[in-house]
Amino acid sequence: MPVPFETLIPYGIITAMFGISGAGMSAIKYYQNGGKRTRRGIDQWDRVLMDRDRRLTGDIRGQTDAPTAPDGFELSNPWRVEKRMS
Repeated sequence: MPVPFETLIPYGIITAMFGISGAGMSAIKYYQNGGKRTRRGIDQWDRVLMDRDRRLTGDIRGQTDAPTAPDGFELSNPWRVEKRMS
């Protein structure tokens, strides 16, 4: 017994929407990372370096080869120091 094609239209629409949304999310992540692939398995060391890159260049994936840090970078220390007990 054949199935009328009208019953398969919603499944085709659902499949197309999943494909469109997946491609859209992939494109958004690609452009948010400066045209680079997304990072996976990020550990604490990678987070520290990503924070440093963000403070240096303003972009979390940006890197610079300048021999000197920009103005104000010496005041942008990520390490938190506990206060002295007195």
